[in-house]
Amino acid sequence: MLIIHEVESYPAWKAVFDAAAPLRQAAGERTYEVLRDATQPELVVHFSRWTSHADARRFFESPELEEIRRQAGVKAPRFLYLHQLETGTL
Repeated sequence: MLIIHEVESYPAWKAVFDAAAPLRQAAGERTYEVLRDATQPELVVHFSRWTSHADARRFFESPELEEIRRQAGVKAPRFLYLHQLETGTL
């Protein structure tokens, strides 16, 4: 799961993101990474692994999460439901 979105304030977004960790875990999120754009610090990328695409969709498309995003100051998120093809270390 890859989400790219602009936030009004990274610290405010991060506080809401951290508070939602139990909800994300209960919904099926297993791991996550948060990254910021090097030149646009309010552009946030959330990469996560879920138990299934269905679980991720159910969570990210829920009315409850729409309210959480509003509280976090998220602007127009872009959701990508991805299938892993390969991983490696060089």
